[in-house]
Amino acid sequence: MIYHGNRFTLRKGVSDQDRDAALESLRHQGRTIPAVQSYTVGPDFGGEYEYGAVFVLEDLAGYEQYMNHPAHLHTDRIGLPLVDLFVSFDITDDAAPDVGAKIADIHRRRYEALPDIAALVCALGKYTGSAAPGPTMPGAAPGTAQ
Repeated sequence: MIYHGNRFTLRKGVSDQDRDAALESLRHQGRTIPAVQSYTVGPDFGGEYEYGAVFVLEDLAGYEQYMNHPAHLHTDRIGLPLVDLFVSFDITDDAAPDVGAKIADIHRRRYEALPDIAALVCALGKYTGSAAPGPTMPGAAPGTAQ
């Protein structure tokens, strides 16, 4: 199993309507993407982030399906422009030593195939974690990956 999570804080001035639409889009992902086993979306307590989401996926094939599904891409396109601080993480019980590299490769291929998504990710105020772009990604500003 892979638990894919995001924690994020919105930019100042984001309307309640835009925030609610982005959060509902995250929930829609959980309801409609076949690879999602379970999910939660809501307020994030105990840190610098306002909101969070966790999606449970059975394996790497499901992870890749999730990352490239139209519902996920829609959330990226309407939600990422609202976000200032963002962190992603993946927790897995897969003991394979290369699972982290395989997750990173899914993101690398996704950014290469979808330059509009890559540009939105690179425009975030701060992005760290498992899906953060590398400094050599086209459009990446110095220091975007940590």
